[in-house]
Amino acid sequence: MKKTFLVAFVALLVFVGCKQKAATASAKNEQATVYLTRDITPESLVRIYKALGVEAKGRVAVKISTGEGSNPNYLKPELIKNLVQLVDGTIVECNTAYGNSPADAKDERNNSANHWKVIERHGFTPMFRVDIMDEEGEMRIPVKDTTHLRYDIVGSHMADYDFMIALNHFKGHPMGGYGGALKNLSIGCASSNGKAYIHSAGKMETLDMSRLWTPEFIGNQDGFLESMAAAAQAVTDYFRGKQGILYISVMNNMSIDCDCVDHPEPVKLEDYGILASTDPVALDQACIDIINQQKVTATNDPTDLLSRIDRQHGTHTIEWAEKIGLGTRKYQVVNIDK
Repeated sequence: MKKTFLVAFVALLVFVGCKQKAATASAKNEQATVYLTRDITPESLVRIYKALGVEAKGRVAVKISTGEGSNPNYLKPELIKNLVQLVDGTIVECNTAYGNSPADAKDERNNSANHWKVIERHGFTPMFRVDIMDEEGEMRIPVKDTTHLRYDIVGSHMADYDFMIALNHFKGHPMGGYGGALKNLSIGCASSNGKAYIHSAGKMETLDMSRLWTPEFIGNQDGFLESMAAAAQAVTDYFRGKQGILYISVMNNMSIDCDCVDHPEPVKLEDYGILASTDPVALDQACIDIINQQKVTATNDPTDLLSRIDRQHGTHTIEWAEKIGLGTRKYQVVNIDK
C-alpha cells in the first residue's frame, strides 16, 4: 500500500512539474498586445485608454514629466486633460537630482519651490490636482532584481495612490538613450535620492551634489540601465499589488533630448501617434521599432535619435527588463484607427 502511494505521489509530482514547465514555455512564447492610434488628440488618448480594457480604480496617479522650465516638448495639459479628468486622476511627479546653470536656475526642478513654479508655468495647476510625491519625504519599496539595488527609493506620497497610469512622452535621453515607460516608472517615480541611487547603479543612496557626474556616478552605464529596469519593476509590482497599473506612450515632439533637458536639441522627427499596453517592456520595444523603421525625408530624420540610443546602449534597458521578468519584447500591434 505504501509503495503504491509512493509511486502515485512521484507520478503526480512529475505531472505537475511537466505542466509547470509547459506553462512557463507557453508564457515565454506569448505576445503582448500594443494598441496604436496615429491620431494625437485628447479624444484619441481616451480611446486608447479604453481599448486596454483596464479600468483605473481608486485613487489614480497619472505619472508624467511636467518638463524642465524652458523645454517645450512635454505632454501638454490640453492633450491629456480628457483622460486625467475621466479617471479623476492626480498628476504626480518627483523632484530632479540636478540643478541648472545659474542663468537657468528659475527653470530647475531639483527643489519643490522651483518645481511648483515650473508646473504652474506649464499650465498643469489650473487644470489638475498635482502632487510632487517626494515633497514630504521618500520611502523604500522592494526590488526583485538585486543585481545593483537593494530597494527602490520613491516619493513617499506614492503610498496615497491605488492605481497608476504611466503616461509617457517617448523621446531621446542624454544618458539613457531614450525615455519611455521604463524610465518614467524608474527615474520618474524616484525621489532625488532615488534618482542618484539608480544613476549610480546602487553606489550613491543619498544625493551628493559634489559627486554628481563623477565617474562614481556615471561610470557604469549598463549598471545604470539595469537599475532602471529593476526600479521600473519595483513600481509596477507595487501597483499590481494594489488596484493596478497601465502604460501609454505619446510619440510626438521627439527630440533626442529628454523633457528634463532645459534647452533640448531641435525636433527632427515627425509626430507618429499614441501607443498603449499593459506590458511596459513591449510598449518601449514597439516605440523603438517604430523609430528604427522611419525613413529619412526632408521633414523626418531618425538618424540622431538612433545614434544616441546606440551610443548609450539604450535598448539594454528593455533587454534587461525582459530578462528579470518585467514583461516581454514580443508583441502584436492592434491599430484602433481601423
